[in-house]
Amino acid sequence: MSEPEYFDHGALVAVMTTQPLGRALDYKAPEGGCHLGAFVEVPLGPRKVLGVVWGAGQGDYALNKIRHVIRVLDAAPMRLELKEFLTRAAAYTVTPLPAMLRLATRAPGLGDPPSMRKVYRRGPAEPTKLTDARRRVLAVLDEYGDLSFTLKELAEMAGVTSSVVKGLVGQDVVREEDSPRDLPFARMDPDLPGKALTQDQAAGAAALAQGVTAGEYGTTLLRGVTGSGKTEVYLEAVAAALKAGRQALVLLPEIALTEQFLTRVQERFGAKPAEWHSGATMTERRRIWRMVGQGRAQLVIGARSALFLPFQNLGLIVVDEEHDTSYKQEDGVLYNARDMAVLRASICNAQVVLASATPSLETWANAEAGKYRRLELTSRFGPAVMPEMGAIDMRAETLASDKWVSPRLQQEVNKRLERGEQAMLFINRRGYAPITLCRACGHQIGCDDCDARMVEHRFLKRLVCHQCGESKPMPETCPSCDAEGRLAPVGPGVERLGEEAALIWPEARIATLSSDMYGSARALKAEIAGIAAGAADIIIGTQLVAKGHNFPNLTLVGVIDADLGLMGSDLRAAERTFQLMRQVAGRAGRAEAPGAALLQTYQPEHPVIRAILAGDEEAFWASEAAERKQAGVPPYGRMAGIILSGPDVAQVFDAGNLLARNDGALRRIGAQVYGPAPAPIARVRGRHRVRLLVKAEKTAPLQEALVKWVAQVRLKGDLRIAVDIDPQSFY
Repeated sequence: MSEPEYFDHGALVAVMTTQPLGRALDYKAPEGGCHLGAFVEVPLGPRKVLGVVWGAGQGDYALNKIRHVIRVLDAAPMRLELKEFLTRAAAYTVTPLPAMLRLATRAPGLGDPPSMRKVYRRGPAEPTKLTDARRRVLAVLDEYGDLSFTLKELAEMAGVTSSVVKGLVGQDVVREEDSPRDLPFARMDPDLPGKALTQDQAAGAAALAQGVTAGEYGTTLLRGVTGSGKTEVYLEAVAAALKAGRQALVLLPEIALTEQFLTRVQERFGAKPAEWHSGATMTERRRIWRMVGQGRAQLVIGARSALFLPFQNLGLIVVDEEHDTSYKQEDGVLYNARDMAVLRASICNAQVVLASATPSLETWANAEAGKYRRLELTSRFGPAVMPEMGAIDMRAETLASDKWVSPRLQQEVNKRLERGEQAMLFINRRGYAPITLCRACGHQIGCDDCDARMVEHRFLKRLVCHQCGESKPMPETCPSCDAEGRLAPVGPGVERLGEEAALIWPEARIATLSSDMYGSARALKAEIAGIAAGAADIIIGTQLVAKGHNFPNLTLVGVIDADLGLMGSDLRAAERTFQLMRQVAGRAGRAEAPGAALLQTYQPEHPVIRAILAGDEEAFWASEAAERKQAGVPPYGRMAGIILSGPDVAQVFDAGNLLARNDGALRRIGAQVYGPAPAPIARVRGRHRVRLLVKAEKTAPLQEALVKWVAQVRLKGDLRIAVDIDPQSFY
């Protein structure tokens, strides 16, 4: 019997809350009744919590003890397709359903009634006296531009009391206005003319638009060399979705990419889309969540969590730079946004576009097998041509042990500076130096709470742990032997490379791009916009610079340590090195001036380095695929990581050994268990970490077996267990 869509007053309803209970609880429908999928407030012990009407109540609890739903929230009910998506995503990732529901309700004040409210934005005047507190308020307002804030939000973000804000209102430095809550987004016009497309682009755009118009599920790999204009192609698919009255979602891997992209979207459709990411204010996030649910936000540009928004009629999902590792959520709920995009689209009959110049092997294999359609853009847009690739054999270069830019690379940078062009030096290490070593006793300074070396960040004058985020001042003496003046940085980071570049080219304008060198996402976006406009001669960058930025005057990319990613035992090391090097090289020569990319390497004969230089991507993927297939690992086999953690190392190992001894549920499906073993970083935030790895055939019912297997561990005290399906990292 199908569930009723409406429950009368007093009827039993099952409510799934966001609390870690693992199941829905029975309540009585409130006065006026409620719909299936309604967002409700319910009592749970002494608290009031958010929940969703999940279905009819079970009735297996004493009726006289069942409490009433307190109220139905003023929000569009959750659609059945979103409920199904959350349920299937939870089952696939072996995640408790309440934790998955939390991802779909991450907007503040969902229970607040619609009403007028006071909002605050920058006024025309300047303060009579500029105190430190007032300066912080103005900094927040300037950083967020034309966005408005509630009083509480502005005060909290600036770290001041509300009276400081009110004082600035009195001087007209801050403007207080009445604003209706949650305004719809401006309508976008898909009939506005787009850019003139090449023959390749027009054919790709037509194929994508046809898929969207058909209103059926389908996934397409849109593969094109860097600079080939993939964005213009998939924006035509967005236009087709809007014309069909459906919503579209574009996922970007990095918030710093949004500024250039938003400009292109506004030019194409005449209005700004909704932006969902960590740089949006809480007020804006609430507005987006509600407007998406009402169908009054046609296009959302977002980070991976935007997949869980309550779309009313989702017709297209674009995953730009689909290979990017930032699409994998590595804490809390462990999921891959690329895979979840395909799942969500299959449920709501939407199209998925996976766009990349260097697709993940998983996506390449699905396209090879015919599961995904494949569209190719083989040439760069306009006059730009692909950069010339070359290697610098560091074994033949004369270089001091504390220097990193080879004489050959220096010569090539000099040529660009003389021509008024930009050059980029790339190293995939944040901070100043990865290790701080005592030359007296050999001690390497580590984190107090993790088994990880602390990284010197010279611009902060602190040591930072990149695992837990803990930091401490740079010590004057060795914490082990108390020797003074003997601490030395070992190895290069992006800051140290910037320091070396300033010594080599003292007259050049040097910009260092690293995500942890900017106080906010907006400051980072502003820096990138300035570089694109010509505000720097030399760009020093980490992995951040590989993510889709367009610097028109950049004609040389020098990779300082092309061998770095080839170290270690990660099964994706070759794939990631290949992708990163090709993506970084693709930043060069994106306008009329031809570009070049030079890789400093001590292993020019390494198969991956040779493949990068040759540019024969199909040969690389085919070779990599053959190796993975022979080993029976993803995408030709299945893997799951089990991470046990707790403050007591003996208890954590005991739990790991219990699982290893009692692996019958996994052996029945032909799976193998490796471990337990200490995780490569065996302690994070004071918690000891032990890993087990499960490997199974591609068709094995892995999740079902894992649920039975891990249920043997009783989580006593502070012991925790996490299941990572399709792990992307093995730290």
